[in-house]
Amino acid sequence: MEKYESKQQQIRRSAEQIYTLLSSFNNFTPMLQDKVEEWQADDDVCSFKVKGMAARLRMVEREPYKTIKIQGDDATPIDFTFWLQLKEVAPYDTRMRIVVHAELNMMMRMMIGKKLQGAVDQMAESIAAALNA
Repeated sequence: MEKYESKQQQIRRSAEQIYTLLSSFNNFTPMLQDKVEEWQADDDVCSFKVKGMAARLRMVEREPYKTIKIQGDDATPIDFTFWLQLKEVAPYDTRMRIVVHAELNMMMRMMIGKKLQGAVDQMAESIAAALNA
């Protein structure tokens, strides 16, 4: 398993506010429904297509105000798990990090490893920017 870790992002909200928003895929609908194809979501599961490739994600573990663990299921071409980690350092000052563990063979690691790292950083930056707006 390869590990990709985003840079830590500062969000000017409480960990509780961030967790409440990010712990349900339903809350992602306004942000993503126009950016991906066939977006469907409930609290625990979402499915969508990006450039014709289907993906289905499931929230498999939640620790209130600290961690959200998400896995791709059988419809997803790469076996992966990612965590959204939250640490409130002061009132309305929470640090967020995304950690991805992906099962990649040597060829895939060489082909997409750096792109995956960039995508993890970009996802963390985008979430922080949206929540700080």
